[in-house]
Amino acid sequence: MSNVGSRQVGEFIIPRPMIRTLRNPMDIATIVSIYPKEINEVKETIQPGRFKIPAGSYSNPSIVAIPPSSWWKDNDIEQPLLEIPVSAVQIAQSLIVDYCNGMLACDMAGSMPGLFFVPGDISKEKIMTDYKIKLAETKSKQDNWYKILVRLANSLWARSNGNPLVIWDEMRMAASELGLENVPWLKMEVQMEMIRCFACGTLKNPDFPICATCRNVDMSHPRAKDIKLAAG
Repeated sequence: MSNVGSRQVGEFIIPRPMIRTLRNPMDIATIVSIYPKEINEVKETIQPGRFKIPAGSYSNPSIVAIPPSSWWKDNDIEQPLLEIPVSAVQIAQSLIVDYCNGMLACDMAGSMPGLFFVPGDISKEKIMTDYKIKLAETKSKQDNWYKILVRLANSLWARSNGNPLVIWDEMRMAASELGLENVPWLKMEVQMEMIRCFACGTLKNPDFPICATCRNVDMSHPRAKDIKLAAG
């Protein structure tokens, strides 16, 4: 009979062993990444629960073998904790879904970071030869995600009068991966020189004399005279 429900508030619980069963050597999955950013995921409730997925690319994908994990159930205070095994395939799927699902513009179908998994311990050479179609499909989804991020960045940049704080790091990565080196928000050197409008106090791009918020003209700006003449 379980004694879990009979504990008192503040009662000291003697640590009990967590005895793992022998792992099935065939229970393994391989995560493939063409995402150009390292991923570090921590799952505190399972063991092992720390996973590192190296950055990869379409021409040189990274792979990482994922073992099964376990979580522990407390059935009886006088007995060791009960191990609940979780298969490698479930862990691999959870890592990808948990990382991608909450990201901006990711729908986990046609627009998402370039990650997928396959059952088994698969070498990079086999991934490159036997999974060409899957790699191409993954690249297409990632490119779609990149394009959406760039469109959103363009809109945010225009609406914020060039405020660099509205541009997500992944948006800059997307523009770089798509070869869009001329987008104005990609380079941070100019973006970081935001100044406050002396009339309303909001941040504005110093390259432009007119505040997008209050429409006040900074007459000390070298181009302010040209705007005044144009208005006249």
